[in-house]
Amino acid sequence: MFSTGFSTYLCLFFACCFCCSRAMPTKLNHEAVNDRPVIGILTQIVTDDVMKPFGKTYIPASYVKYIESGGSRVIPIRLTLTTAEYENIFKKINGLVFIGGAADLETSEFARVARIFYQLALTANDAGDFFPIWGTCMGMQLLTVLVAGENLLTNTTAENIAMPLNLTTEADSSRMFKGFPHRLMKALTQEPLTGNFHNYGVTVKTFQDNDKLKSFFSLLSTNIAENGAHFVSTIEGKTYPFYGVQWHPEVNRFQWDKNLNFPHSPHAVELSSLLAEFFVKEGRRSLHQFDNPEEEASSLIYSYTPIYAGNFTGYEQLYFF
Repeated sequence: MFSTGFSTYLCLFFACCFCCSRAMPTKLNHEAVNDRPVIGILTQIVTDDVMKPFGKTYIPASYVKYIESGGSRVIPIRLTLTTAEYENIFKKINGLVFIGGAADLETSEFARVARIFYQLALTANDAGDFFPIWGTCMGMQLLTVLVAGENLLTNTTAENIAMPLNLTTEADSSRMFKGFPHRLMKALTQEPLTGNFHNYGVTVKTFQDNDKLKSFFSLLSTNIAENGAHFVSTIEGKTYPFYGVQWHPEVNRFQWDKNLNFPHSPHAVELSSLLAEFFVKEGRRSLHQFDNPEEEASSLIYSYTPIYAGNFTGYEQLYFF
């Protein structure tokens, strides 16, 4: 996504062979407070030829800055480790982000690793071990595939478009938007505060007709695609602390390409800031931790240096791995 020569912002989504028919979790530890949270960001597969000389996977720096701005540190999670190694990482991090991009969600290493962490998060939350997951664009769509146990995505193209949200009645009582100023909630429905860069999504009808999705997620907002499709744009778990947005809150403060419709108004910046703080606050409820300070320090993204990529992608900076 955001790359010259690449089919603009196309997110490829394929069914993941994983079904999440689960019992509802026990009461989670909502009182836990961790003032040194570490959020993991799953690296994304490099698919564009102009990016391949730099590495096999990457994370746009905008996602890193977004999480850091909420008060957390970040560790990159590579796609080349074993299940046992991911289980070990899970015990040390306080939340996980699935970013946007392009990946085969049935056969790719991205899909394999995402399923491992998703299952670990379900099991942990069932046991009262609070662990949040956030999905942006492809990440949100991945969450719907994992929850439904099948690919329900159709063409919902909204490519390089900033839009307001059509908030549902559930938005007012949601955890995600709780405490938002009334003026911002009003602006969210009237101003183009959300940047969209996708071709596929879940329609509202599909969501409402699918018992697994409807029982697992609350539908917080919808939008209309370029082809007229009415699609799901914001969701949150009814019981699990899993959140998804079809749009990109990180671009509002950390992406600046003039050819791309990144919202930068005061309300757009405030929206991005509050959502970052919200998810990091969720991460603070997790008491996972590293075994020692040395291991923690060596795992953080500070050990890596992003490169300037504004001359060959729509991103200002990219971390490559």
